[in-house]
Amino acid sequence: MEVPNKNSSNFLSIIGLLDNRVELDKKIKPGDNKYFAALAAMASKISYENKEFIKGVVEKIWKMDLLGAYDFWDERHQKNTTQGFMFHDKNANPDTIIVAFRGTEPFDAAAWSTDFDISWYKLHGIEGRVHSGFMKALGLKLDGSWPIDDGEDSEHLPAYNTITKELKRHFQINNRTRFVVTGHSLGGALAILFPAVLALHKEDGVLNRLEGVYTFGQPKVGDEKFGNFMEKQLEHYGVKYYRFVYSHDIVPRLPYDDSVLMFKHFGISLYINCFYEIKDEEESYKNYFDFESIFTMRMDTLWELVRSFILPRIFGLEYKEGLLLQMFRLVGLVFPGLPAHGPRDYINSTRLANYL
Repeated sequence: MEVPNKNSSNFLSIIGLLDNRVELDKKIKPGDNKYFAALAAMASKISYENKEFIKGVVEKIWKMDLLGAYDFWDERHQKNTTQGFMFHDKNANPDTIIVAFRGTEPFDAAAWSTDFDISWYKLHGIEGRVHSGFMKALGLKLDGSWPIDDGEDSEHLPAYNTITKELKRHFQINNRTRFVVTGHSLGGALAILFPAVLALHKEDGVLNRLEGVYTFGQPKVGDEKFGNFMEKQLEHYGVKYYRFVYSHDIVPRLPYDDSVLMFKHFGISLYINCFYEIKDEEESYKNYFDFESIFTMRMDTLWELVRSFILPRIFGLEYKEGLLLQMFRLVGLVFPGLPAHGPRDYINSTRLANYL
């Protein structure tokens, strides 16, 4: 028996096995309203894969330039845990760098510890309180400070420092280049907190290049005061923030928005139901355990299983779902909201729903 090589360009994570698509939607062209959202959704999905796989997809299939695939240093675990990659889309006008953060891998204990670290952290210079685990994943040190890039220990730079340094380097080469930040799940939380840390460090030159933030299945990252602070910052710098929420996805409804935890989303969500229809209202319920949603969640999950046999007949074979994903949808009848969190439905949403 040959043991799979996890660093091979052919190796797929469990996320990739659930949805092995790597082609971009040919019907969505650069300049279209959907372009960056659709590209960001695909980038968020392949961020779960290894560096060789990402390189092959970005350079050989998408015909774009991979700028780097990173394992970022995490002081808590004394090893590289947070992951992400950057690539340059020269087809966009102006040319655009996409920064994609990886979400929580199902069998990554370090990432799960980040998700469950729901203690509050109050940062000097940022209004409100933020999720401690997410900020530490970006690079916040245990003593509450941020690492200083002195050029001597570049291998141990965390996500925020590494990405900011790379963006500045590319901006010096081309003064028209813009950038987009994206991520799914935990990656979405890091994507929206990245401009918050830029604001904390008064990186106006970088923030003025930020075209937009696209998150998919993003958990809540802070309290109401932090949300108000971020809305002012995004408005000041003209940054578009699109937070996609698909159907009964459990993660956007965590941590709880109640009188104890007080986590709250900010901005307007693009809520898309199980028919891939965009809804103007916020999520149908803000917390996962909602008595009124028990029946609705299971009915919608059953429809998603039936829909898996219908979609390829209507929209083509790229929407065909494999047996593994269909089995996962069956699990949703017992634990609704779990299958809805996968990147597949978010990719379908950016392609099929009428939004933006």
